This record gives sequence, structure tokens and C-alpha cells, in this order.
Amino acid sequence: MEIQLEALQIAELFNIKKFRSEFRAEAFSGSTSEVFYALTETNRFLYVFDYGVVVFANFDPISKSEFIQFIKNYATKIVDLDLSEQYKINTDEHLNKILVKNDFVTVAKIDSSLLRIVMLNIGQSVALEYYEVLTDELITSSKHYILELEHHGKLSISKINLLKYIGKVLNVKNSIVDNLYILDDPNLVWDNEELNLLNKQLKVNFDINTRFKDLDYRLQIVENNLTLFTDVLNVRESSRLEWIVIILIAIEIIIAIFFH
Repeated sequence: MEIQLEALQIAELFNIKKFRSEFRAEAFSGSTSEVFYALTETNRFLYVFDYGVVVFANFDPISKSEFIQFIKNYATKIVDLDLSEQYKINTDEHLNKILVKNDFVTVAKIDSSLLRIVMLNIGQSVALEYYEVLTDELITSSKHYILELEHHGKLSISKINLLKYIGKVLNVKNSIVDNLYILDDPNLVWDNEELNLLNKQLKVNFDINTRFKDLDYRLQIVENNLTLFTDVLNVRESSRLEWIVIILIAIEIIIAIFFH
């Protein structure tokens, strides 16, 4: 038996509560931040996360496309990037331990709990990829300003555009902080040693913790650059104000001389 999985980053955010109330299927399990469906009649499984990721299991292209169009009605800011990850679950009844590889995992048997753990980790991996793309864009744009400082000794960016840039950085940072829980171990693994081991192996396979640390490090670099840019802009504004004061004093002196 083989189950084909695919995770997609569809949006920045899903309204899980509204989606659950309007989707015509009974949830197998879920919370305010995620919902898992076991559609046993068609042998399909579905995992939806509020950070904009959907993980499909055994969905054909048409059914997948139809569901994506449906769930976009509950999305905030559709992601236009092609961010996806595929994985497989194979079964071997003679296997006495779980075997995790780059593209697949082999187990003795598949149940809903095991399936959820695998789908969860794929979803986390795609979400991290999305944030990696966002931070790469921020670093690339900050490099442009750093090169400008190096070559010209000044920043051409206006105060308004700098504030917009700061807002974009903080928005990405807050979005990541809000979704920190995606790295938490699910409740399923607490009392099940086999699932706990599977979860740990999958996190290593997808480099979940390492990638998150790298993501946090790169965001810190961007924030440090922002501090530098803000300081440079403040110096520029102070210099401008000083010149305005000097010009006003000069005008006042000229007027006083002219009238006396």
C-alpha cells in the first residue's frame, strides 16, 4: 500500500472556524488552528492549517484543484508562489521499525495518527519554505541599501519608504512569531513512543528546527540593518532641521538689518 502526500502553501492565513462550519465533511480531529479529515469512502485524507497550508493524501489533480478553489474563500492574502512538497508513505508488514527517507517513509501499517504526524511535518516544511522566501526578499532589498551606503555614503530612500520597509519586516517577524506553535510536538506523540520517534525523525529529515533557527538568524540580520538605516535617516533629518534653523536665523538677521 502506498499513500501519496502533497503539501501546498495556498495563503498566509485560513479562517479555520468558518471553514469547518461550511465544509461538508465531518472532521476526524481538529482545533482552532488546524483540522484533519479522514474521507474513508474515497480513501483520501486532508489536513488544513491556519497558517495557509493544506496537505493532501491520495487526492487526484481534479479533486485537489476543486478543493483549492473552495478553500480560497476562507483565505487571507493568497500566496502566488509555487510552494509545495511531496512525500510518500509505504507499508511493509514485515518491517519491525519505521524507516524514514528523504522522499518516503516505510511503516508496518498506516493509521490516522501516523498519517497525521507525517502530514504535519510536511506542512511545517512548506510553511518554513514560505518564510524563507520572504526573508530572502528582505535581505536582498536591505543589501541594495547597504551597497548604496558603501558606494555613495548616503541613503536615497525616503522616510516614508523606509517606514514601509520597516513595517514589512515587522509584519513578517510577527507572522512567524504568531506561528511558532507549528514547531511544537503534537499531543499525539506524548503517550506514544513510536509516534514520538517518527516525529523526531521527520523533523530531522525536513531540517525543521535547523531551518527555523536559520530563519530567526536572518531576520535578526535584517532588524540590525533596519536599526542602521533608521540611525542614518535620523542623522539626515537632524542635519536638515539644523539647516532650516540656520536659514531662519539668517532671514531674521537680514530683516532686522533691513528695517534698522
